[in-house]
Amino acid sequence: MGAALNETHDPNLQSWIASANEPDSGFPIQNLPFAVFRPDETASFRPGVAIGDRILDLQALADLRPFYGLAARALEACKGQRLNALMALSSAHWSALRLELSRALRLGSAMADRLQPLLSAQSDAQFDLPARIGDYTDFYISIHHASAVGSLFRPDNPLLPNYKWVPIGYHGRASSISVSGSDFARPCGQTKPAGNPGPPQVGPSQRLDYELELGAFIGTGNPMGRRIRIEDAESHVFGLCLLNDWSARDLQAWEYQPLGPFLAKNFATTISPWLVSMEALTPFRCPFARASGDPSPLPYLSSTDNDSSGSIDIELEVWITTQRSREADEQPFLLGRSNFRHAYWTLAQLVTHHTVNGCNLQPGDLLGTGTLSGPGAGQEGSLLELTLGGKQAVQLPWGEQRLFLEDFDEITLKAVCRKAGYPSISFGGCSARVLPPLPLTSTER
Repeated sequence: MGAALNETHDPNLQSWIASANEPDSGFPIQNLPFAVFRPDETASFRPGVAIGDRILDLQALADLRPFYGLAARALEACKGQRLNALMALSSAHWSALRLELSRALRLGSAMADRLQPLLSAQSDAQFDLPARIGDYTDFYISIHHASAVGSLFRPDNPLLPNYKWVPIGYHGRASSISVSGSDFARPCGQTKPAGNPGPPQVGPSQRLDYELELGAFIGTGNPMGRRIRIEDAESHVFGLCLLNDWSARDLQAWEYQPLGPFLAKNFATTISPWLVSMEALTPFRCPFARASGDPSPLPYLSSTDNDSSGSIDIELEVWITTQRSREADEQPFLLGRSNFRHAYWTLAQLVTHHTVNGCNLQPGDLLGTGTLSGPGAGQEGSLLELTLGGKQAVQLPWGEQRLFLEDFDEITLKAVCRKAGYPSISFGGCSARVLPPLPLTSTER
């Protein structure tokens, strides 16, 4: 399942870039995540890799032609303004490039003097979407989230009969996915409050919510009609990012039957700029297991490797600031903390199920996990859960409270992998701010 441990995972490796060696820098030489960035507004966007508080320009590095074989071909694919060409190659190419980058950035590397001019400060960089996203599918793989939300509407039967048998998902809107830092206007749409006998109304959403998720970028695709076996599934995943699938719960309540999410979900989705490779996550693998008495996955969704190491220990957090808190210079408030290991389905199962009908995935396609809530209090991945459907306000330490998000609220998602004796692996941050809605004209109301 995924890559095996190799020399790039040595916890004792150090970089000649001092900031990468600082405790909990998040971007040590064992990480090396990819992004698309530009060092300033005058430059074009190009692929880069994080090392400490710096970014190595892969487009400029490719012009030096420092590598050979698979690594050279992979680096050549980094000459464009997106990562799709690199994603389209095989996992062997990605691994070869990672190995050569690791060697070039290690303490004592003979390439240090050549690479030093290719470094930019992360703090000065501007980021863009890492890939041209052709399609976006959002899943629903947290049984804790599904149970909590289901209990709000079906207290006696929170989980629908198919949940424990099939990875539930829906096709989202790729065009409204933006990189961290891209603020968006509060969505408008139709709502009809429960118990209101009159016609529906059109106006700004009053129950705007966040969703704490991870996103998986597809690398190597599959031809239409050819399924991806679970044993091969992770070799088709280029890397993971943070994902916030903003949701207008009042629009969703009115529109979702009978075909599911639509305008309540397609107005904005925010992802973090950094893509952490599956290889970098190898040290944080853990067994995939279900509660006693739950059904075993069907054979096409099951394998020995998936059982032994299909889950990944990724700590997840969601933080909030408000206009008032920022003006008072208050620290962000932690709304929830969870972990990807609690998910009911694995990445391999998502990829395999997505293609069991012959669906063709393509380089740059994005799969969302759905809200990743944990089993206990304080591990909710959305305000819908945290406020019990808008019935119990969250008290913020600077004197405000929230049932749902208000204008100028900013949500930041964070993720990190930790284990004793190993450098922390960070996903960076995923932030966006809710702006006031665009006004409706008299004919639109």
